[in-house]
Amino acid sequence: MNFVLIVNIRVTPENVEAFLQKLADNAREARKEPGCRQFEVLVDPKDRTKIVLFEVYEDERAFESHQQTPHFRKYLAEAVPLLASRERQVMTRAF
Repeated sequence: MNFVLIVNIRVTPENVEAFLQKLADNAREARKEPGCRQFEVLVDPKDRTKIVLFEVYEDERAFESHQQTPHFRKYLAEAVPLLASRERQVMTRAF
């Protein structure tokens, strides 16, 4: 069963470009992880401060492994402080 994470992000306007660079580094490395099935970064074309992450992992264990990687820990330390808000929603594939 797939483990799906949807993250709604608001970036402070002055930090959009810096955040996107740090997020790109994390996304690029996450996509290489064996348990990561999909990692999409979606940006509102009318308001670049609104970003949605759509992440699909093989299972919860794969997501937990992702959270232990050096690139994710760096993202947490350097990118998350640039945010105005971050809301995470966990889903699983129904069928």
